[in-house]
Amino acid sequence: MTNPFTTLLAEKGTLLADGATGTNLFNMGLMSGDAPELWNEDEPQKITALYQGAVDAGSDVFLTNSFGANASRLKLHDAGHRAFELSKIAAELGRNVADKAGRTVIVAGSVGPTGEIMEPVGALTHADAVEMFHETAAGLKAGGADIGWLETISAPEEYTAAAEGFARAGLPWVGTMSFDTAGRTMMGVTSTDMAALVAGLPNPPLAFGANCGTGASDLLRTILGFAATGTDVPLIAKGNAGIPKYHDGHIHYDGTPALMADYAALARDCGASIIGGCCGTAPEHLCEMRAALDTRPRKSAPTLDEIVAALGPFSSANDGTGDGDKPTRKRRGRRAA
Repeated sequence: MTNPFTTLLAEKGTLLADGATGTNLFNMGLMSGDAPELWNEDEPQKITALYQGAVDAGSDVFLTNSFGANASRLKLHDAGHRAFELSKIAAELGRNVADKAGRTVIVAGSVGPTGEIMEPVGALTHADAVEMFHETAAGLKAGGADIGWLETISAPEEYTAAAEGFARAGLPWVGTMSFDTAGRTMMGVTSTDMAALVAGLPNPPLAFGANCGTGASDLLRTILGFAATGTDVPLIAKGNAGIPKYHDGHIHYDGTPALMADYAALARDCGASIIGGCCGTAPEHLCEMRAALDTRPRKSAPTLDEIVAALGPFSSANDGTGDGDKPTRKRRGRRAA
């Protein structure tokens, strides 16, 4: 079955995704602890500006402001009953921007983790997780999203539940995990594990990959891990704009537009065909990433030393797949959006 996303990817070969949501909304005045999704209704002009900034910078795909639009996260703001509604508004605002772009731009409905730990480690059941993901996906589809975009997932159980939720909603999807614990996700998943998980799903994603994490270097090492499995599913790289540093009461990411341009070209050489930025990535970064993808020739996959030379050191000795690098599976609390 064709989809605007797969059609555009086939036409262009490489797609530029968008940058950060939270970072850019904080720059617009969102306060820490507030639910960004409520801005879909209360500050629609700012959400429209967020989307438009990515389109103007050259993005082929942008994510909706719906990362935390699920019943579990929204209940913390007395809005647990509004997941469908807020997801729908997020997609409607995006659809309006994309339809006026003058070119094909994909509206990707962002879907983040529930914020709960699933069985058998935690208390969230598979059925309840599926229903939460279904509700969000249904809202995004009703609002006009072309695809769902699952992101920042750590547990295979949650990834699997989301896949079922997208299937129930009839929304094609892509999905990324965050490899932020010595080359693994918080729940111990490696790049090899994820490729196997995707291959075994009854409703597999149109593309899969990694987002966020601990820096662009680490993320590209994970992309190389995906590519090494021989998967033929398109790969997504959506790395942070450098490393977060606390300065003058605020968190700043040290990745310059020039560094993110290098990252974008290297991500393509590593095997990714959908490339964007995560935390700290602003339109000025996207402009340079667009230029790099459009003008720099494709090269063979870089060595790890070449990645370090261009983007900085890795945060761990290896990518988590070695026998000597298996972090203990830990129970954690809610993850920040």
